[in-house]
Amino acid sequence: MEDVAENNKDPGLGAEEHGGPGRCAAASSELAGSVPRGVEARDGRKLVLHVDLNNTVLVSDAVTGQGTVAALDYFLTTVTWGRMDQHGSWEWLSDSPSLHPPSSDAVSYYSQFGRTAGFTSGAGRRFKAVLDEHLDLLRWPEGVKGDKELSVQGEDGRSYHWILPSFFQLLQDLVRDGRDFAIVFRTFGSDLPRVLRAVSRALSDGVHPLFPDLPELKLSVNSTPGKIRCSRRGGVVLTRGEDRVSSRDGERGLYRYLSAVTGLGGFQDHFDWWASNTFSSRGGKPLWIDPFDPQVQHVFIDDNIRENDADTIVQPKVFLQPGGADTRTAATAELYDVSLVQTDLLRAIADRGYFTRRVAVCQDNYQQNLQQGAG
Repeated sequence: MEDVAENNKDPGLGAEEHGGPGRCAAASSELAGSVPRGVEARDGRKLVLHVDLNNTVLVSDAVTGQGTVAALDYFLTTVTWGRMDQHGSWEWLSDSPSLHPPSSDAVSYYSQFGRTAGFTSGAGRRFKAVLDEHLDLLRWPEGVKGDKELSVQGEDGRSYHWILPSFFQLLQDLVRDGRDFAIVFRTFGSDLPRVLRAVSRALSDGVHPLFPDLPELKLSVNSTPGKIRCSRRGGVVLTRGEDRVSSRDGERGLYRYLSAVTGLGGFQDHFDWWASNTFSSRGGKPLWIDPFDPQVQHVFIDDNIRENDADTIVQPKVFLQPGGADTRTAATAELYDVSLVQTDLLRAIADRGYFTRRVAVCQDNYQQNLQQGAG
């Protein structure tokens, strides 16, 4: 969830571990190239990872004032499923949270009843153990003083990780594997400046208790937040510091700009534009993809990515020809687990290697599409 920007949306839970040949076959047939399959980290392809903040690498909401406990409690309302029975009473259809509904007639508790404070203390008490388990996993290490940038005090008085450890693990793994990569935070919310400060502190000062060797990664952080704004007349305009790139000069320029970024940085996307487009992919965070470019793979990781294009948060803009300027808006299902990853927040909390594996699935699926296109 993106601060207040996504309080009106059902964030979902995240992607299952897809990545087999059957799943990949549904992805874009335009992902063509000549890179051989199986070289994995040694293929030389640069990764540009566009990473959402709230309910992806953060569990809190600065705008609404939700701390870690309330934010996670609220999140559970969006991933637990039921339906109204013939007597007008709510009937649970799941005993555990899940990304997808267990049946075609199931709806999330949030979709039926809206925002509900104290969910796991009331109607959702059956999920209280899930809340407690994941809060325990988010705890800042015992005996270690909380860090002003990297930890946050919950409503229960306990200290929690503000940025998920699985994100820092991803950085370590990418460097270890010799990847050429960049991280671009993409958010509708207001937390970007603080996230950039916190990540910079962890990477430069070695103050993270779980990752004291982060300075050895020698990753740079651009601390200047950028903006991406959209309009019918002006198209898409990206600004950061003195940089300004507009789709009025051709969308290829935006793709080249984002493909050339280094280190870590971020942009605040245009929530009002998404809202004015009924929270559909038409007004979502733009992601430019060139399926003819074997040198760069863009991947967007966001909890609000869904295969339903009427209810998703990213607009994948796929170039139609090598070096061309024209794009089409691709269906989410076409690029799911290739260039689009729906965050599974609970797994991201519980498993430090979660993001690393999700990126690896996208690499494998992208590679398979390159092979199929070349064949």
